[in-house]
Amino acid sequence: MSETTSVLDLEEAGAVLAAEAARFASFGWMRGTSGNLSVVLSRTPLQLAVTASGRDKGELTAADVVLTDASGAALGAGRPSAEAALHARVAALTGAGAVVHVHTVASVAMGHRSPGGIAFRDLEMLKGLGHGTHEVAVTLPVIENSQDMAVLGDRLEAALSPGMPAVVVAGHGLYVWGADPREARHRTEVVEWLLELELTRS
Repeated sequence: MSETTSVLDLEEAGAVLAAEAARFASFGWMRGTSGNLSVVLSRTPLQLAVTASGRDKGELTAADVVLTDASGAALGAGRPSAEAALHARVAALTGAGAVVHVHTVASVAMGHRSPGGIAFRDLEMLKGLGHGTHEVAVTLPVIENSQDMAVLGDRLEAALSPGMPAVVVAGHGLYVWGADPREARHRTEVVEWLLELELTRS
């Protein structure tokens, strides 16, 4: 029997992810059919609900989600995002319950300007990432892109940074994770705010 970590079934997860995707799309962070979202439905074995491939993220319905395993492979009908395997890798590595991947201008621009990582310090918004005070310094890792999700997952694992539940994939976009879709959303908005601030400073 699986160890369930979510109270959502697949249809409920689809409704939640559709609502989250519509929010991000309204910000211009998931243009065209770009980006993808996931939520963990079971930890043992690891199973996720992942947004379906090739769909406009501002128009998703509860049915536009696919059940996947720890390798990102579909367990039923539908075709998940090509990056489903990376979502599963993040969930396994970090214990996250939800993962957000958005294609924002600020993440791509700052990844290009700071390929060694993007440092933030002494900013009140860092509290939104779980820090008790603004008097901290954290680094948002930047990793090289790859179409091979195993390679990209290895790069992400090697780059994980304490106190920063996110990574920029160079020339691609931003991955952020949290305990559930709501926390992942809040963290995504915080990290994007930090990136936009740094972009204005550069």
